[in-house]
Amino acid sequence: MKKSKFAITALVFLWAQVAAADGIVEGSAEAGKAKSIACGACHGVDGNSVNPEWPSIAGQNALYTLKQLKAFKNGQRSNVLMMGQVAILSDEDMANLAVYFSEQTPAPRAVADESTLIKGEALYRGGDKEEGIPACMACHGPTGSGNEAAGYPALSGQYAVYTIAQLQAYASGARTSDGPTKVMRDIASEMTKDEIEAVSSYIQGLH
Repeated sequence: MKKSKFAITALVFLWAQVAAADGIVEGSAEAGKAKSIACGACHGVDGNSVNPEWPSIAGQNALYTLKQLKAFKNGQRSNVLMMGQVAILSDEDMANLAVYFSEQTPAPRAVADESTLIKGEALYRGGDKEEGIPACMACHGPTGSGNEAAGYPALSGQYAVYTIAQLQAYASGARTSDGPTKVMRDIASEMTKDEIEAVSSYIQGLH
């Protein structure tokens, strides 16, 4: 069953890699910068958060950021702070912010836990076929730069604490922004606590 699930998931990934999603986000980085002051309180002025519980969004693919802002606004994702912030943003504001942060330079970080490096790298680059876990790099790329056309986020340098929280949210079904395919929910639900922590640690040092 798990082998079959792995094959189906892999096919979804391969299809999405060559399929353009909604195109490139059109927005003004200058207007986005002017609107980003409130964002900087949590995510850093340049999108590099100093709190590991809040994601760094510098260099994040604009299409992904835009989709997440819309998901918070329509209730698909739930976070009191974010929902309060996006409530006053227009579609144009969100597009501008997405473009602005996509042009910022992400700060490099080290692996969170060196003792899990081998395990984390193996999962990220090769997955675990027996457990139905595909390689993370199939969608997020060898260096974690993501795939903007397909709407897959950049992961490199993201705080392990934040990534762990998101994988756990997908696994429990608390986060559903992966849409009707449930790709991330299906993957995360097959991962053990140790696997989630190992791959998240590896991602933090990926660049």
